This record gives sequence, structure tokens and C-alpha cells, in this order.
Amino acid sequence: MSKVIVIGGGAAGAVAAIFAARNGHRVELFEKNEKIGKKLFITGKGRCNVTNAGDMDVLFDAVKSNPKFLYSAFYSFTNEQAMDFFEELGVRLKVERGNRVFPESDHSSDIIHALKHELEQLGVEIHFCTEVKEVLVEHEKFTGVVLKNGKKVSGDACVVATGGISYASTGSTGDGYRFAEKTGHKVTELYPSLVPMEVKEWYAKELQGLSLRNVRGTILDGKKKLYDEFGEMLFTHYGVSGPIIISASSVVGKKLQDKELTLQIDLKPALSREQLDQRVLRDFEENKNKQFKNAVDKLFPAKLKPIMIELSGISPEKKVNEISKEERLYFVDLIKNFKMTLTGLRSYNEAIITKGGVSVKDIDPGTMESKKISGLYFAGEVLDLDALTGGFNLQIAWSTGYLAGISIQ
Repeated sequence: MSKVIVIGGGAAGAVAAIFAARNGHRVELFEKNEKIGKKLFITGKGRCNVTNAGDMDVLFDAVKSNPKFLYSAFYSFTNEQAMDFFEELGVRLKVERGNRVFPESDHSSDIIHALKHELEQLGVEIHFCTEVKEVLVEHEKFTGVVLKNGKKVSGDACVVATGGISYASTGSTGDGYRFAEKTGHKVTELYPSLVPMEVKEWYAKELQGLSLRNVRGTILDGKKKLYDEFGEMLFTHYGVSGPIIISASSVVGKKLQDKELTLQIDLKPALSREQLDQRVLRDFEENKNKQFKNAVDKLFPAKLKPIMIELSGISPEKKVNEISKEERLYFVDLIKNFKMTLTGLRSYNEAIITKGGVSVKDIDPGTMESKKISGLYFAGEVLDLDALTGGFNLQIAWSTGYLAGISIQ
């Protein structure tokens, strides 16, 4: 029986502590907040998107950094096992659109209470409001930790599950990266990910609060297509957000640090250009004696209408029957190709996750143990692993936390 120290009481840390304790180890969990699962509490807009019920290939496809590294972890603790685990702890689950799994109650607090109750049942000693300052290593072996108050706590093994640096208010302040670097591990470049994006155009602010459904968003670097997705998006005072934009950030974020990219929005993806032209012709025919500004009400939400009229280059007062074919076709093209210039990502304060982290080259994928320091394990978002939205990032946390917890000798 070893004495195991777990740093961080988030998703990965809680699961690592539970499975280490179930394996008969004495476990102490150090959490700098006054409660566990502070970030879990706000995930999925407070509902907690626990995992994704898709097939294994769907899970691997959703992972954007180092999917192959997760082979052992995902198969050791699958999404089905994660769901069974929470059901056994008394949390009833449901599957929604896109195979997203939530507690039946729609309360993330149910997940957190279940984890806390299980930790207590297993006798895990939880130290709240206790910050770990340093990880101690002697002769390439983990020996203990030093707390902020200077107290040393010795241990045989340690799981670093400190999260990333997004949502710093939840305690994710990059401690794990510091521990990793000080103990000789590489930390890859960090970026905010699953985060809204900023745009250059003046009209983003005018559209603030407008949500568009069933649109297609394409992101281009010159002529090269980087991302293409159908779904929902939202305009904000600084730019764009919403599901397809948030997911796009994990694909194009790195590029966007170096250069501006083009966001192309197809406002009517269900119609081909020809079909849309026919539709516009019909609307014009019905309103042929009206001014242009009064003839396009059916095409757009009220907030978008004045912007589209301005960008069309057609005078708002122009009679519809005076609009030329070239003007009409340009207008159709604008609807299929509503463009904005992406200038950057929003900050870590708005990022759901951090992209980058402890290099997986320094970690054994079969155990989550460091290849450099024996007895030192890493799990969850602190690692250079990230995925799209939809429950995939939490599955990474459960799987890597589980593997670390059961691998400790």
C-alpha cells in the first residue's frame, strides 16, 4: 500500500483519487479551492456534459491533439464505463443531440456530489483551500510535496491533475505546468481553445446578440479551407461565438495567432445558388413596386437586414423592379458568402480549455506515469490533449485520471 498524493480536485484528480483508493492506497487530495469540481460546476452551461455516447472512432476523431496517445486510456476506461461509473454512484444520465451525455437532473452539482461522496466513503483525505507549491523529487523519484504554508508532505506517488489555465477563477492557474517544467518535463506552447473569436468588421457589434441557426461556417487561409461546419453561431460585441465557432477555435487557433483568417458564412446552406436566386426572384416579383429595403424581410432576421442591405451595394430606396441582374446575383452571392475577417482568439478567461500542456512524449500512455520521474503521474487537461466540444474533453479527464489511479503500484 502506497501513500498517494493527488494535486487538484477536478474531474481527472477526483477520479484518480477514487481509483487509487479503491486499489487500497492511502490517498490525500489537495485542492486550492474551498470545494472540488469548481470547473466541472460550470461545464455544459452548468449542466455538465459528462461524456459523449458516440462510438470509439467518434471519440478519437474529436480529439485534436495527440489522439493516438489516448488509445490505452480510452480503451481502459471507455465512455460506456464512465457512464456506468456515474450511474453506480447514483447519478442518472440521459443522452441528447449529438450523443452528448448529461445528468437527468441537468445539474452539474449532482456529478460533483457523487464524486465527493465516493471520495469520503473511500476515506480519501481531502484538504480544501490548500495549495501545493512544489513537487519534491530525489534521484529521479517522487518523494513528496511542499505546501504554500511551507509544510512538507511525503508520499510514494503523485498525480498532477491541476487543469490548464482557462477559467483561472476556478483555480486553473498553470501550477501543473510549473511542476512539470521544474521536474524536467517539456511543456508545449499554450493557447486558449474552445473559445470565441474576434473579428475586424464594424458590423459584428451591430449584430451583437443575434443567434443564427442552420448556417454553414467555413474558415479559410487565403484559398485553403481549414474548417467547415454546419450548425449554430452567435454574434457578440467583439466578434463571433456559438457552437460552430467554439469548435473551430481548436482547429484554427494556432494559425490565428500568426495571421488573420476569413470566416465565410452561408446563411442559406439548404439552397444552391440557383435555388436561392429563384427564391430572391420570387420575393422581388411579389414586392416589385416596393423599395429594396422593404422587399427582403423574409430573407433575414430583423437585426441582419440593414447590414445585408448596406453590404449589397444596392440603394435601400431603389425600386425592386429597377434592380439589375448583376446586382441581384451579387446579393445572392452575399447571402451564400457573408464574410468576416477573424483577427484573434478571446482570452483564457473565456476559453473552455487550454490547448497544449505537458508533452505526451514524456508520459507513458499505458499508465500516465512520467518517463523521467518514477511515481509521478499526470492526468487531464494539464497534458497536451484537447478535443472538440460535446463531452470529449471530460472523457479525456475521466480516462486519464482512471488510468493514473489504477496504475500506481
